[in-house]
Amino acid sequence: MRLAAIASALAIVLCVAVFGAILLQKASIPVPALAPPQATPTEGRAPGSVVTVANNAAESAVAAPTVVAQASPAPPMPAAMPTSCSNPNALGVARMVEIDTTGGPGFGFEHFKSHDFLREGEVVLTFDDGPWPKNTPAVLAALAAHCTKAIFFPIGLHATYEPGILKQVAAAGHAIGSHTWCHQDLSKTKGRCNVNGKVQAVEYNPKDEIEMGISAVHWAVGGPTAPYFRFPALRQPQELIDYLGKRNIAIFSTDMDSFDFKMRKPEQVRQSVMEKLKKHGKGIVLVHDFQHATAEAAMDLLNDLKAGGYKIVFMQPKYSVTTIASYDEAILKQLKGPMTDTRPTSSVVRTISE
Repeated sequence: MRLAAIASALAIVLCVAVFGAILLQKASIPVPALAPPQATPTEGRAPGSVVTVANNAAESAVAAPTVVAQASPAPPMPAAMPTSCSNPNALGVARMVEIDTTGGPGFGFEHFKSHDFLREGEVVLTFDDGPWPKNTPAVLAALAAHCTKAIFFPIGLHATYEPGILKQVAAAGHAIGSHTWCHQDLSKTKGRCNVNGKVQAVEYNPKDEIEMGISAVHWAVGGPTAPYFRFPALRQPQELIDYLGKRNIAIFSTDMDSFDFKMRKPEQVRQSVMEKLKKHGKGIVLVHDFQHATAEAAMDLLNDLKAGGYKIVFMQPKYSVTTIASYDEAILKQLKGPMTDTRPTSSVVRTISE
């Protein structure tokens, strides 16, 4: 009996020791921290839901962007500074509105009916296809003389030709959106473009056309640009409207197209715009700073608007557009030699004696 009791006691002690060792071992193993929930792709409803993504080297330099959730919104656009105006008869800016481009809202009643925010007599001026020597500076001079602001939709390729002019557009406080890389019809995949100084037949991916244009304009400006886009010829495939919605980029159609690209005389441009404004009473006006007749008409057209009692509304974007790294890199590959130096010449070359 005594031996049995001793054996029983030893068994109990052994069990306690083993159990204690197990508990001690568990206590010494660190418990892993709970991993944060993984971000899942969104439909682009939050501002800035698209971030710059560096693609793998094996992927195309113009691969489709990756859409991911982002905690913080896209960078805010700098506020348009009020312009001091010495012209007592200036058209000016009657009203400034802030545009939240979340989900890619559409503007211009030719295609979009959702946002009727303009009051009777109010006008939004938009200029397409620049920047272009002589013509864009002439438009800028007219806008400056009337202390007013507009939205510009430059072609990406043109932006790489004339980054200095586009910087002037930005410095004057205008909003700068984009209008594709080479003004291709995005309802198609074949067209013509200037490649290495020659106009050639090309095949393209419509999304690449959009993103290359955005990155080229952003490069040329060297600062924030607006999440605004206009389709060439206003041809707007639904799948690309959906894509821009995920990118939180607003789409601009128009309320009245001047068709100034068909005109050779400045008075024709003025007549076209004023007659359509008289008919509609208000609206987003589409003209082209690329066109010589429009550049010549710009000052008198603004005089006409002032005399007609029209008022300019400026659409200030709440957030700036976010480019995609692979397209930024593709643009840099398009540029050779000193063009990659984005500093203005005035900061590089300075006359110190004559």
